[in-house]
Amino acid sequence: MKIKFGTSGWRAIIADEFTVDNLIIVLEAIVRYLKETDLSKKGIVIGRDTRFLGEEFSNLAAQVLASHGIKAFLCERDTPTPVISYEIRRRQAGGGLNFTASHNPPEYQGLKFSTDDGAPALPDITKKFEHYFEELYATKTTPNTYAPFDDLLKSGMIERINPNEPYLKRLAEIVDSDIIASSGIQVVYDAMYGTARDYTDKFLKNLGVAVDAMHTNRDVYFGGRAPEPSESRIPELIARVKYLGDNGEFVIGIANDGDADRYAVVDSTGTYLQANQLLAILFHYALKHKPQWKGCVVRTLATTHLIDAIAEKEGVKLYDVPVGFKYIGEIMMREDMIVGGEESNGLSVYQHIPEKDGILACLLFVEITARTKQPLSKYLQMLYDTYGHFYTIRENLKLTDEKKNALLAKLQNDTPTHVAGTSVARVDRRDGVKLICNDGSWLLVRFSGTEPVVRFYAEASSEQRVNDVIGFAKGLI
Repeated sequence: MKIKFGTSGWRAIIADEFTVDNLIIVLEAIVRYLKETDLSKKGIVIGRDTRFLGEEFSNLAAQVLASHGIKAFLCERDTPTPVISYEIRRRQAGGGLNFTASHNPPEYQGLKFSTDDGAPALPDITKKFEHYFEELYATKTTPNTYAPFDDLLKSGMIERINPNEPYLKRLAEIVDSDIIASSGIQVVYDAMYGTARDYTDKFLKNLGVAVDAMHTNRDVYFGGRAPEPSESRIPELIARVKYLGDNGEFVIGIANDGDADRYAVVDSTGTYLQANQLLAILFHYALKHKPQWKGCVVRTLATTHLIDAIAEKEGVKLYDVPVGFKYIGEIMMREDMIVGGEESNGLSVYQHIPEKDGILACLLFVEITARTKQPLSKYLQMLYDTYGHFYTIRENLKLTDEKKNALLAKLQNDTPTHVAGTSVARVDRRDGVKLICNDGSWLLVRFSGTEPVVRFYAEASSEQRVNDVIGFAKGLI
């Protein structure tokens, strides 16, 4: 069986591919990698989100690692992905294992490996895991038994930890708490039945902010929908914020996905802002109000070129990287970065963790609203007036293998020279195929590595043009 580590580790359906037997082989492959390095001597942080069997899987991982002489720092309860990343760095651990399928539907489980810098493992490491897994799977050379969990706990090889307070203390060093506390802002918060309860809401409540929190209990079914903070999946949050805003309240709505590496923001007009728009707002805000944040700005290939326009006018170095936050993290480990983010609701900031932090993101947009005393959609309009208009669309389409192969062949062998009547100035093949046109509009075609889906990303300076680009993309199938 081929276990595939995608941009965020291994994800699969529980009791289908994600089974105890497969998990043990994957864990043994990771142990083999750790044993080949000095990382095994530093201990591994192990956490989980609120999904079904998360506690059992994380306990098993701790048992396997500890039986091999690798200390396991096991989180007491479900823990956000960014918190695990920060804890790895704080403890100077050898890495981290996180049982999460992030925003995937409830039937999925996942395992993500972070390296000792707190960043998602890069492809050269995950390819080793896959190779070791294939060897172990073929030879069936995994142990039949491990030392009892309770014995490992008593010996100290497994240590239960609570990373809540150290992480919240770190956030207080980044977020302007005084601005928020003195603003009188109200916050409606949707935890989406995930791990960020007692993190995002707790930080704000500690400042005396009135927080209306919803969906803060654990529900392994996530209320019957995927815990993804997209506009269609947070209707209660949007309705509540719009009601308060219409009644003259100074309010903002925020949400986190299942493992809190992603975020959503709704302003007082009830407007759901796209991650592309929010990234641009945060980047500009940081330039004007966070002078201590120095360095470059990083975006993925699928992310808005409004970032480029701001960077060019303000004299900031820009990197565009393949899709996957690990590539942003790679830049962060190399040089200072003001803001780095992706259109799929992930970001980090200056000298923070090289991992998506949806909790921090939510708090920063509360700060921006508290300081400016205006809806974020008004701030966005100011950016458009200053740097130009950028309209973006993303669409996911399921394809049969036949249609997928035909589209791949067309893009590789007969790459379009025009997109909806406009000539292509440049083709970027680093991650899928990105067609950048003479008028600045662009189309990116990417294929999912874990499901039969093609993703179309498009951007242009007008709604008509971006719709024409997406229409052209669909016509390729």
